[in-house]
Amino acid sequence: MYQGARIAAVVPAYKEEKMISTVISTMPEFVDHIVIVDDHSPDRTSEVVTEIADPRVTLIRHEVNQGVGGAIVTGHKAAMDLGADVNVIMAGDAQMDPVYLPDLLDRVTKDGYGFAKANRFFSPESFEGMPGYRIFGNIVLSFMTKLASGYWNLFDPQNGYTAVRTEVLKRVPLDRVSPRYSFENDLLIHLNILQVGAVDVPIPAVYGEEVSSIRLSKVIPELMNLLVRGFWRRIWYRYVLWSFSPVALLLFVGILLSLVGVVISIWVCFQIASSVVATAATVMLAAFPLMIGIQMLISALQLDIQASPSRPEYEPFH
Repeated sequence: MYQGARIAAVVPAYKEEKMISTVISTMPEFVDHIVIVDDHSPDRTSEVVTEIADPRVTLIRHEVNQGVGGAIVTGHKAAMDLGADVNVIMAGDAQMDPVYLPDLLDRVTKDGYGFAKANRFFSPESFEGMPGYRIFGNIVLSFMTKLASGYWNLFDPQNGYTAVRTEVLKRVPLDRVSPRYSFENDLLIHLNILQVGAVDVPIPAVYGEEVSSIRLSKVIPELMNLLVRGFWRRIWYRYVLWSFSPVALLLFVGILLSLVGVVISIWVCFQIASSVVATAATVMLAAFPLMIGIQMLISALQLDIQASPSRPEYEPFH
């Protein structure tokens, strides 16, 4: 146990026969359960796990590959059945250093947060050695996830090194969370809808010689589609269905006025191109709704940032 809480480490694994033994052997003693989910690996991942004599290990093997998110969901459900109070995600490739696990757990067990997430980019030095396009990609993806999820206080959304209270997981419709690489992003959207307090924890990543199997041409469109749909789902539940908030009013009216302003502006441009002199009234007819609409959208954004659930809400474990 850790700080009075039963800890379960959920380890999604796919083709990890080389590193899975390291993950298990380096798992801290205060971790009560180690749930390994072999996501239908074609190698000896499951065999290696069964050869390790650690009574904390529970091995689950998928008969069909479900993706990293699907493996995590299976692990979460199994850990909850085992009676865990807090679930931690540890990658099967040993990229998540267990030395920093107490830093992550403290925010959940002692500080009262429902969800804590590692952040690799906590200082300027964190970006050293990283190609410029990856830095740019991380910044853009982080902003898109902030906008979609409403967690404006979080960065590095693809970091799967997380700790979450099981009482929070019981409220999340796990079967509806994206089962692929966008699992972390979609989970944040679900957590924000439930207004779960979340916090970033500075933790450096451990990079090995493994080669990523992610196909960006497939993952990026899928991720963007999820974030757009997730944004509107969050707006619907938090600001419309459960209580019609000023955020929704400002957002919808702001979008409408902006669109009207853009349409009129295009019409004015065509008139000018046709040698028709645009009067001051015509210009104002285009500019006024556009300016008011943009101002309303900025106000909606400000209110959404203020409503970000970033405070602890649970009592510490004893």
